[in-house]
Amino acid sequence: MYTGKHVHLRPLQPAFIMADTGETVTYRELEARSNRLAHLLRNRGLKRLDHYSIFMENNSRYLESCGAGERSGLYYTCVNSYLTASELAYILTNSQSRILITSREKLDVAREALKECPQVELCIVADGDGESDRIVGLQEVTADLPHTPISDECVGTAMLYSSGTTGRPKGILRPLPELPADQQLPLFDFLVKIWQYREDMIYLSPAPLYHSAPQAAVNLTIKMGGTAIIMERFDPEQYLALIPKWSVTHTQLVPTMFSRMLKLPQEVRARHDLSSLEIAIHAAAPCPAAVKDDIIKWWGPIIHEYYGATEGLGFTSCNSEEWLAHRGTVGRVLLGDLHILDENMQPCPVGTAGTVWFKTATPFEYFNDPGKTREARSADGSMSTVGDVGYVDEDGYLYLTDRATFMIISGGVNIYPQECENLLITHPKIADAAVFGVPNPDLGEEVKAVVQPMPGVSPGQELADELIAFCSGSLSRQKVPRSIDFEAELPRLPTGKLYKRLLRDRYWGNKTSRIV
Repeated sequence: MYTGKHVHLRPLQPAFIMADTGETVTYRELEARSNRLAHLLRNRGLKRLDHYSIFMENNSRYLESCGAGERSGLYYTCVNSYLTASELAYILTNSQSRILITSREKLDVAREALKECPQVELCIVADGDGESDRIVGLQEVTADLPHTPISDECVGTAMLYSSGTTGRPKGILRPLPELPADQQLPLFDFLVKIWQYREDMIYLSPAPLYHSAPQAAVNLTIKMGGTAIIMERFDPEQYLALIPKWSVTHTQLVPTMFSRMLKLPQEVRARHDLSSLEIAIHAAAPCPAAVKDDIIKWWGPIIHEYYGATEGLGFTSCNSEEWLAHRGTVGRVLLGDLHILDENMQPCPVGTAGTVWFKTATPFEYFNDPGKTREARSADGSMSTVGDVGYVDEDGYLYLTDRATFMIISGGVNIYPQECENLLITHPKIADAAVFGVPNPDLGEEVKAVVQPMPGVSPGQELADELIAFCSGSLSRQKVPRSIDFEAELPRLPTGKLYKRLLRDRYWGNKTSRIV
């Protein structure tokens, strides 16, 4: 998070405010903190294009941990703060990180991971004390370092990892030209334009800062001279209350957050004045049509949908008026040529689903994984994909239907489970839903649903029968779940990503699932 000219123009303005505690960090303070940490990284031998990682919950030391890399020409990896020690160790090793920045809350996990990561030379506890030469406290090791910039400032950027919902997470590496720190990559210039960011904006961030969209959103808010309100964790009623409290103008959510707010009692929803909101972006997954329709009726014409990926392959956007005319769509393609191709890389007819390919918008590669990089590119290298499935209608609107890796093949029929998931989530007794294929001796796979009931709703066969009948009223027979199981809570990240693999693997056991 590079403060740039704003440290001089607005030194005492809050760069960000933590929602729960109200802790405020000004532009001047964020600049000084980031510079001290940048000096430490240089002193430890990290040079341009080297790597370090950040493993923390949302807290007041997160942004300086990123900002130090952004002014040092480094790649920094923001790691999912919900990972286990072995999962963290994999990313630390795979990313070739030499330093890990963590927090008191995550130190136990970090300490375990470090046992498997001899290449990590130093672990910095951002909000606590050290305990050894290898695990040190940020305050003690930066106290005597300059608060002014390092002598060789140059632009750095995040190397984020895919969510790993279908397999091992993959690092997405973008080329990092040797530019001054006050210049940003072209991708971010584009995002400022389509997200309609401006000076003095107030941005409400309800999602984890390790995720790509909030990472970019908070970063650009500060580069534009705005103030970010950072929620430590998402709570639907608190989110609504924060909008009038801070006169929030911009925000970004995921569809799951919309669903949870819509299920608040009407009197709670009506209690909060949302009139300051100018732009609400939603991303991470396609939004079910019924959910988006209800949000538009409530929030009005400020909803914009953004389609992209951690890879940054392509982007679309639509406002609420366009959505009402084209229900189910993500929006017109705004960047990059879009192609819907079949398994033979031939164009699909209008209205026919296939793999979504984009003319590569920003060059990237999967870090240390040339095989995956090749899979994500066309033979001539001109197009890229992340395995999304969708179709384009006659007006040029993109409809996302699912991920190729989630496709169910039942009796030779291809079934994309997202349609059933979108339907189940609208049932008043259901808080969340996952649909996937499980083994069937005759059909190969059959459709299984696992659902999370609303509080106070009792799971059981009676509810399962009700849900199957509910699906049968809207879906063709082969798409309807043959059985429904219940979970107290589905393994969904705060970013909205569902770890469907964790659910699916329970049913496949030692069998080799077709889905990798």
